[in-house]
Amino acid sequence: MFLNRTDAGKQLAEKLQAYKNQEVVVFSLSHGGVPIGIEVSKVLDAPLELIFTKKIKHPYNPVYAIGAISENGMSIYNDSEIAKVEEEWLENEEAKLKNEIKYRRYKFGDIKHFATGKTAIIVDDGIATGFTMLAAIDDVKKQNPSKIVVAIPVVPEQMAQKLDQEVDEVVAIDRTRTYQGSVSAYYEQLEKLSDEELLERLELMRSSDKI
Repeated sequence: MFLNRTDAGKQLAEKLQAYKNQEVVVFSLSHGGVPIGIEVSKVLDAPLELIFTKKIKHPYNPVYAIGAISENGMSIYNDSEIAKVEEEWLENEEAKLKNEIKYRRYKFGDIKHFATGKTAIIVDDGIATGFTMLAAIDDVKKQNPSKIVVAIPVVPEQMAQKLDQEVDEVVAIDRTRTYQGSVSAYYEQLEKLSDEELLERLELMRSSDKI
């Protein structure tokens, strides 16, 4: 159990000490990954950038994700579920989500530090289905990093094994075989972060030359 995202980020940063003083760019999934990424960035003295993804939600059950889309990568799907939805609906939904991602990039600013030839460390506050993380990985691969590391406080073991095949290393505090059903189950406090709060935290990073 983590107290909050900051606590989880500090614990995760300790497990990433081997990357200190190396050429690293930390990528946080927005929104929940940002407090994690800030702590990792501080410890590794590495720049922090944001990765924007959006879940593709089932047309008749919006709490159920059937895939995810990223800013520059390809869409990631649950193949059995995506086969059941209308192609026109999917095209319209992806176009809508792409526009939302473009708006978020405009609001939070362009990437300043690219991972080309460097180690990319992708962080989030936890993984359940893994769609957004897989979309983020595909996005970061477009930058041609020398190495990709997924760093996560908690991840189901089955999903971790899948990630092992997608990236060079998975660093987790808890690779659990008894996943509790949601990321929030592993945090005492998992506050909802507004855009304004995230921008404020990122501005503090900018003022200390960390982003």
